[in-house]
Amino acid sequence: MSHEAALNRSEATTPGHVAESARRQPPDAELVAIADYVADHVIDSPEAYVTARHDLMDTLACAFLALDYPACTRHLGPLVPGTVVPHGARVPGTSFALDPVKAAFDFGAMLRWLDFNDTWLAAEWGHPSDNLGGILMLADHLSRKAVDEGREPFSMHDVLTWMIKAHEIQGVLALENGFNRVGLDHVVLVKVATAAVAAQMLGLSKAGIVDALSHAWVDGQSLRTYRHAPNAGSRKSWAAGDATSRGVRLALLVAAGEMGIPTVLSAPRWGFYDVLFDGEPFHFQRPYGSYVMENVLFKISYPAEFHAQTAVEAAVMLHPEVGDRIEQVDRIVLETQEPGVRIISKDGPLANPADRDHCLQYMVAVALLHGELTAASYEDDFALDPRIDALRGKMQVREEPAFTADYYAPDKRAIGNAVQVFFNDGSRTERVAIDYPVGHRRRRAEGVPLLEQKFIDALAGCFPQQRVEAVTSLCGDARRLETTSVHAFCDLLAT
Repeated sequence: MSHEAALNRSEATTPGHVAESARRQPPDAELVAIADYVADHVIDSPEAYVTARHDLMDTLACAFLALDYPACTRHLGPLVPGTVVPHGARVPGTSFALDPVKAAFDFGAMLRWLDFNDTWLAAEWGHPSDNLGGILMLADHLSRKAVDEGREPFSMHDVLTWMIKAHEIQGVLALENGFNRVGLDHVVLVKVATAAVAAQMLGLSKAGIVDALSHAWVDGQSLRTYRHAPNAGSRKSWAAGDATSRGVRLALLVAAGEMGIPTVLSAPRWGFYDVLFDGEPFHFQRPYGSYVMENVLFKISYPAEFHAQTAVEAAVMLHPEVGDRIEQVDRIVLETQEPGVRIISKDGPLANPADRDHCLQYMVAVALLHGELTAASYEDDFALDPRIDALRGKMQVREEPAFTADYYAPDKRAIGNAVQVFFNDGSRTERVAIDYPVGHRRRRAEGVPLLEQKFIDALAGCFPQQRVEAVTSLCGDARRLETTSVHAFCDLLAT
């Protein structure tokens, strides 16, 4: 008998030992609720579909803009060069036709790379459009396969519906459950949402969706280490691509017959709650519907971590008054929400672009100096300007309780910041306070034209003018877009 077998036998026969029951239990209710929603819920919100179409355009824009950065493009393409994939998914903005898992990684990395896609802020934060990496690439693959087999392909209406549902799953789970507080990264929710929707796309039953979800929860979860000082780095730019591709992979495993883990969340000692969530079950503020898509935040003006968006906007407003008086600045007071203090307030040297775009002080300093903030503002050569760190050293960051309260209020969902600059001669600027960024639901009328221009500008960096006009015309016509097959849409975006 081996040492391990002897040890197990000894433990099993120890007086007082109670053997665990092997009786399979019904699946956790949290998994069933998601499966019921994905399989049965009919999205009847016109606002959700309008917003989803804009979200699609915004997300594609982010992906196309990322293609200018070699740090991103080096991750793209087949794992084995030269691989040919039947019914391969076309990665937007590229010539790659890949298996849906790698395609999901590539597109997911592209759309997240510049930290410029949509955002959801609650007890947990994240970027629900990260799920489009898996949704669009799997839908493209399945549509090409369907056509080859004489069946109807998926339409872009299907894609918008799956986007709404993935947004809702990720966002509702985030409302009351702070994964960051136990050190886990928010991309766990991307993996969960993608797995659920991908399972339905593959034609799985509710039980199959539950099984796919169980694998997403039992999977190894990412730590937030790569988002925080002193380890912030480029992994945060492809972590969501990895998560959405993993969701597709797990759904494919279940579609091939893999069994699920019914009590993956609640199992005593071994379940997600006991192992990774301090023994606490999930809490829910509302049922699944279309609330998240309707209230999602767009990063329209600045490629910056969302808790800083209104701070950057305030600093840009102050630039005309401050830009020529940088040497006279005595101190800068930044008031923000509690999550802004906790997540993006940093002192000391910043090591790389990923470090800088998660530093409140850096972003505000650039905006005060230049009156703008772009993706290029985070690059190493730009950051050599000694005035940036000089201004950072004069900043005082503090929580404004009213901003925090409005941040968590379900009827407001504000992301307030205030900036005020004080000079050596005793003079000061006004205190510029902004509660809602341009991408907020309360500023949709102002934001949508800017979003559409962001889309056009991004397309122009990838395609000739004729293709730009064809894509913008299609995406601007809701009825025509929704009836377009997924593979035809992806062909239009390929190079």
